[in-house]
Amino acid sequence: MAKKGDKAEPSEQVRPGESKEERADRNLEELLQELRIAIPGVQFLFAFLLTIPFATGFASLSDAQEDLYFAVLISTVLTTALLMAPSAYHRALFRLRDKSHLVEVSNRFAIAGLAMLAVSITGAVLLVAGVVFDGTKVVVFTVVAGSCFLLFWGALPLIRRASIRSED
Repeated sequence: MAKKGDKAEPSEQVRPGESKEERADRNLEELLQELRIAIPGVQFLFAFLLTIPFATGFASLSDAQEDLYFAVLISTVLTTALLMAPSAYHRALFRLRDKSHLVEVSNRFAIAGLAMLAVSITGAVLLVAGVVFDGTKVVVFTVVAGSCFLLFWGALPLIRRASIRSED
């Protein structure tokens, strides 16, 4: 059972008989499992972006498209760094009995990494749409992509979180 003073987040599932350390272990494992799903997609996007300059059509991009390409590449680098940071942080703090802190910081890295992933993917859609289409279609496809991330990764979880907190 959690000791007095061991506060869990209101929405966090606390299991009967689970100590603070056991909860931290479980939370870290859950977080790392979630990252195992996201990281291959980031690696694929990053690999795709690294090959673009070597493609024949790259030279025909406008200056604005080249700038957008570089911005998407840099945002994908930042995404990669943020989503892999929990593993590096864990290695640096291994066996120092600081897992609660590790989980808290890793959660922040993961949230920031997912936000940057949304930016990276939306930017990649803008880049590709700008090469393939003209005008309105570019805006529509980019807005739809960005809106999906805002809704599914942002608004819906935050709305649910607020409703759970108001129930407590």
